[in-house]
Amino acid sequence: MFAQTARRFSQRLLTTTSSRSKGPLVTHIGKGHRSLNSNTVLPDKDEKPEFVKQVFKSVAPKYDLMNDLMSLYLHRLWKDHFVNRLKPLPGTQLLDVAGGTGDIAMRFLAKSDKNSTATICDINEHMIQEGRQKYPENARLKWIVGDAQDLPFDDCSFDAYTIAYGIRNVADIDLALSEAHRVLKPGGIFMCLEFSNFKNPLLRQPYEKYLLEVLPVMGEIVAGDYKSYRYLAESILNFPEQEDFRQMVANAGFKYTTFENLMQGITCIHYGYKQTSV
Repeated sequence: MFAQTARRFSQRLLTTTSSRSKGPLVTHIGKGHRSLNSNTVLPDKDEKPEFVKQVFKSVAPKYDLMNDLMSLYLHRLWKDHFVNRLKPLPGTQLLDVAGGTGDIAMRFLAKSDKNSTATICDINEHMIQEGRQKYPENARLKWIVGDAQDLPFDDCSFDAYTIAYGIRNVADIDLALSEAHRVLKPGGIFMCLEFSNFKNPLLRQPYEKYLLEVLPVMGEIVAGDYKSYRYLAESILNFPEQEDFRQMVANAGFKYTTFENLMQGITCIHYGYKQTSV
């Protein structure tokens, strides 16, 4: 039964992708620069907040399922590794931004002591609704609707700030990084898990083809939404390369900035620390 279902899915995927327009996918125009060709769905900066809001309103019901399918369940391992790297101390107060479905926050709570707390802040109430349905009420967990570019928290409120696969959906990344720095306590850690620049030259083109042609069709078949998953694919390819983003984190005021590539850069963890008071 499973084999028949998988075969039908593969046939439909092949038929749908072959009906899409062909041509070059991505033009590499120099180190750190990738130009998406025609038919891009990436919005302008001014249009991005509302566009992204509608994207995640659409994908929210199938968000976790699509993450499993598109990453072959690898996103679960990446998130486990991400939280393991956090190494929370007793009483850590975590802010997880763009964490609506709760994956990072719940992993954190499972690894931290009873005095540690997590606050999930997501601009999209539909994602938060999905997270609330997924996880039971927890006295150590808060859900807040809020914008990464204008966080509804006081200065120096949290010991750790995490954002997983969310920073590329922000209209003004520099502003979001500045807000992350503002709400962290001195000595606090910033950690960002994000798709990045795949470093394998032999597999890079097939990977980009998968993102731009296969992933949107999977979204159309599973979630009934081609355009949103085309946007997510393009946003991955349009995100700054590792060293460029590390410099952006440093420019926001963070010290000891570094990054860790996973799977040759398909995804990457960025680190930074807020300087302690002198």
